[in-house]
Amino acid sequence: MTAFLGVLLVALQLGHPGEYAPADIAYGAQIYDAQCTTCHGANGDGVGDINLKSGKFRTAVTDQDLARVITNGVPGKGMLAFKFDSAELAGVIAFVRNMNSFDRGTVKVGDAARGRALFDKNECVRCHRVGDRGARVAPDLSDVGAQRSAASLLRSLTEPTTQMMPINRPVHIVTRDGTVINGRRLNEDTYTVQLIDDKERLVSLSKSDLREFTIATVSPMPSYKTMSEAELSDLVAYLLSLKGR
Repeated sequence: MTAFLGVLLVALQLGHPGEYAPADIAYGAQIYDAQCTTCHGANGDGVGDINLKSGKFRTAVTDQDLARVITNGVPGKGMLAFKFDSAELAGVIAFVRNMNSFDRGTVKVGDAARGRALFDKNECVRCHRVGDRGARVAPDLSDVGAQRSAASLLRSLTEPTTQMMPINRPVHIVTRDGTVINGRRLNEDTYTVQLIDDKERLVSLSKSDLREFTIATVSPMPSYKTMSEAELSDLVAYLLSLKGR
């Protein structure tokens, strides 16, 4: 396996955009959507000064560089290591190198007005905020249409856990004096954590004052798989219309 991976990496190093098999690119798109969009976003520009779609990376130039970053991660920079097999690794790199030109196919997009009615009917504003209405317990959706693709939004509705941004994961905190705080992370560094609690209060805590700090890995958002295809299409259309303007 090690020898095979070495051959693969040499092959990747020699490649450049335009020399990848369409099947590898399509396979890589599926893996990227499932594993990478929560941080990098559907368009590859979700992390700082990195823009995958334009080929702008921090430390990678060749495909071998990309393979190393994906496989080993980047300690201290938030990039996790992924245990992809050789086909998955080749696919992800092929897709990243061709994001600008790859046609992901289509997700059926319905009627935004009907989608808003469904959004209101399901009381989504009890958790989410859009513009000047709604709660702040869950992520603000005011510009979600500019941040997520139609496919990513559909997955957020049907498989919400797969689309959770790491910084938005719910947390359960118990301080040294026994105070229990549940909320959503807004920011975290080595020594402190900032969150909005379930009463929509902004809270900043020193980690040295915490007795328990648990980060949830399952989204509290319900799945809407039971909705009809038409209803999901309408909801996606409404969410895509939210551009923050």
